[in-house]
Amino acid sequence: MTKVITYGTYDLLHYGHIKLLERAKALGDYLIVGVTSENYDRSRGKLLVQQPLSERIEAVKATGLADEIIIEEYDGQKIDDIKKYGIDIFTVGSDWKGKFDYLNDYCRVVYLERTKGISSTELRSKGNEVKIGIIGESPTLKKFVGESMYISGASVTDIFVSEEIPKFISEYNFIKVHDNLRNMFDSVDAVYIISSPETRIKYAKAAILDGKHVIIETPISLNRRDAMSIYQLANDHNVILCEALKTAYSLAFQRMCLLVRCGIIGKVKGVEATCTDISLNNPKWLYKNKSGGAMIEWGSYVIFAVMSILGQNEKNINFISSFDDNNVDIYTKINMLYPNAEASLKVGIGVKSEGDLIISGTTGYIYVPSPWWKMDYFEVRREDFRNNKKYFYQFEGDGIRYELAEFIKCIRNNSENNKLTCTESVKIAEVIEKFLSGDNVNCI
Repeated sequence: MTKVITYGTYDLLHYGHIKLLERAKALGDYLIVGVTSENYDRSRGKLLVQQPLSERIEAVKATGLADEIIIEEYDGQKIDDIKKYGIDIFTVGSDWKGKFDYLNDYCRVVYLERTKGISSTELRSKGNEVKIGIIGESPTLKKFVGESMYISGASVTDIFVSEEIPKFISEYNFIKVHDNLRNMFDSVDAVYIISSPETRIKYAKAAILDGKHVIIETPISLNRRDAMSIYQLANDHNVILCEALKTAYSLAFQRMCLLVRCGIIGKVKGVEATCTDISLNNPKWLYKNKSGGAMIEWGSYVIFAVMSILGQNEKNINFISSFDDNNVDIYTKINMLYPNAEASLKVGIGVKSEGDLIISGTTGYIYVPSPWWKMDYFEVRREDFRNNKKYFYQFEGDGIRYELAEFIKCIRNNSENNKLTCTESVKIAEVIEKFLSGDNVNCI
């Protein structure tokens, strides 16, 4: 008996998939089909797979072509499967030609011609492309344009700038530059706001009133009232509003929080998190009173981390800060007291420290090395180091692609963002407001 194996995502199963499976089936007597898991798809950069694994498996099963269906979950699994199942032929579409030649050491490799004119990517994008306009000027702007190219069905088409046009825009002749916000709104479905913090709410309000979906660089607002009102406005106008805080969309961070809640290190007693930056490529507003500083640049990240682990029921919060001649904090330490735990957080611009994250528990602790806010790895450490365990996850680029993928997903499904909720976003704004008001701020 000749055994054949093939693999795929099989999202939105179409005629092309079926023809490929038929050709694979014809190569032998027994066909095994590997369907990739969500986590593995994500690790390979497939961020907008629309169907859950169970639906994709059922779709493959319904073709009647697969004698056996397995789940592909990790790199290198193809070799393991070939050995495990006694495979004679490995086959895949011709667009992968040469990619799997190394498997010739284990079985025969056959590349099959794909059906022209149809693909899952095209189906996901067809009639469903989200055109995004950018508002503001920032070093993040160029990163956003680059990262958006990894998201099928989403494209940056326009930009509004109130000052000088960023030089890099000339590299992208498909992006229209506007000095009139009204004109840009007429061309896009959604906007990404990267303007200075004190103007973000103004631009978000204008976009929402025009029916545009909005993703805003963190923090979404500098006070609780505005944060609450902009979320309410988005809800009233049935548009999606997301805060762009890359850590919230990190799979590693999400998994780590789940493990903490499951008691992997016992009861949490302390959280330490540090974010600092001495880069000279910061946006100019970062050094202006009330619109910049270490707290506004990095506060969202450390506050979100603590909220995700300890919740929002803190008993007390105070700040220790160092200010420059413009009354901008260049270093701030945030102390948060909870009923049964505490958090010690540090943020800085022009001040550098080790950017790690430590979660202390009664049976062990979790360590995340710098830069923890771009988490792709964490380690659960025990008293006996032999019981330590490391966890690895994919995190590509600057993390913007994951923010954008969730944003597009929410738009297409008309669903709320559950990675960073309205409540969490408002809480971040509330803590920043306390700091800016001088409440419990001690100077050094």
